[in-house]
Amino acid sequence: MDRFTWTNGLLEMNETLVIQQRGVRLYDGDEKAKLDVGIVLLTTHRLIWRDQKNHECCISLPLSQVIFFEEQAAGIGKSAKIVIHLHPCPTNKEPGPYQHSKFSYIKLSFKEHGQIEFYRRLTEEMTQKRWENTPASQPIPTATGSQTGRTRAVGIVGIERKLEEKRKETDKSISEAFKDLSKLMVKAKEMVELSRSIANKIKDKQGDITEDETIRFKSYLLSMGIANPVTRETHGSGTHYHMQLAKQLGSMLQAPLEERGGMMALTEVYCLVNRARGMELLSPEDLVNACKQFESLKLPLRLRVFDSGVMVVQLQSHSEEEMIASALDNVSDKGSLTAEEFAKLLGLSVLLAKERLLLAEKMGHLCRDDSVEGLRFYPNLF
Repeated sequence: MDRFTWTNGLLEMNETLVIQQRGVRLYDGDEKAKLDVGIVLLTTHRLIWRDQKNHECCISLPLSQVIFFEEQAAGIGKSAKIVIHLHPCPTNKEPGPYQHSKFSYIKLSFKEHGQIEFYRRLTEEMTQKRWENTPASQPIPTATGSQTGRTRAVGIVGIERKLEEKRKETDKSISEAFKDLSKLMVKAKEMVELSRSIANKIKDKQGDITEDETIRFKSYLLSMGIANPVTRETHGSGTHYHMQLAKQLGSMLQAPLEERGGMMALTEVYCLVNRARGMELLSPEDLVNACKQFESLKLPLRLRVFDSGVMVVQLQSHSEEEMIASALDNVSDKGSLTAEEFAKLLGLSVLLAKERLLLAEKMGHLCRDDSVEGLRFYPNLF
């Protein structure tokens, strides 16, 4: 922690923000730092940490100080961490929260997940070393002196050799333990791709396959699930997570919506999505927030809320005029219809059937008879 210096948190010239993540606690070695939970920002030149409550409390670390880094898996009651090993503290370092530290490494503890994406972006920046190609407007302090450089080089070689040996042993153990599981996951992804291909062929040759066979096979396809579901562990939290989730929902829901006439109740969507995600279940709140991103991302879907409060997901191409005309035609043909009868005719849920009838009534095409026998709709002849 003695490598960190105080900063105002503003980006220098030629410096670019790469990723940020909330809910991150700093560790000085294995000990919790005397700082609260905050926001960590990765730029092309620095690692910046800012207190979530007191934004004036902001510290930074040049990426040039990083030797190497590794992941530390989460445990029972423990968050996942990224361990960052650092060069010795430079002699001309600016003041910071720690003047001296007995540790040569720090830890970033991710309380709100997002460590996988952060680790990936950090790996990219350390590989590209963009701070060397486009220096910031102010020089970043690094260790100087031939003696310091010689001592540092010996230390790095020793540490890297030990870590490489440990990594090889770990990789060997994991590969042996999960060899069969890895093969299964590869095959599972291939099966998902195969299922999509077969589903498209079924759609093209609808007349050659019986309805019962089609329904049975589609149930098999649905049980295969999503190959790579979007999770908070892989995409962090907040808006970025909901945007990535919305994109995945957009590709997943288009075919089921087309089969159901272009509209599905949000409760149906919730069940369909969670069945496909397997163990990575989605909360109702995350589903609603993801659906709200459809229009801003210009996806072919949109979230619609009826006057009654019922929420549905529908295709952008779904025509309200056609929906009203269909309701009017069916009621006119039968003389009158209840929501249950209309649902059976179109193969919809009773909830959506009722909303269509109410919409046609609102536009003045239908009228109702609400009696002890239930709610029945008639063509409006007035």
